[in-house]
Amino acid sequence: MQPDCIFCKIVAGTIPCEKVYEDEEILSFQDIHPAAPVHVLVIPKRHIASLDDLTEEDRPLAGLLLERTTSIASWLGLHRTGYRTIINTGAHGGQEVPHLHLHILGGKRIGPMVAQ
Repeated sequence: MQPDCIFCKIVAGTIPCEKVYEDEEILSFQDIHPAAPVHVLVIPKRHIASLDDLTEEDRPLAGLLLERTTSIASWLGLHRTGYRTIINTGAHGGQEVPHLHLHILGGKRIGPMVAQ
């Protein structure tokens, strides 16, 4: 846990969230600034700053993170019409919180991948 990381504080329970899913290694919760009718975040409970910080040792966790993401999207009913997953990495990639996280967006047609 990183003491200044907002997502680590959410994992620790010191900052509340609207949980969607939780197990021993993964937490999913509603985004506080949703960009779609359904917008949830999926994070590893262990602090990993970004996708760039994954190592070979993290391979099982990375696979679990992706598998849980598809399960969560299905539980939310998004598998019927589709959804977008996003991992922002670094400043130019739009990462705002330095803790690896996936966005699941759905509930409407999401639009172009990158704004023109």
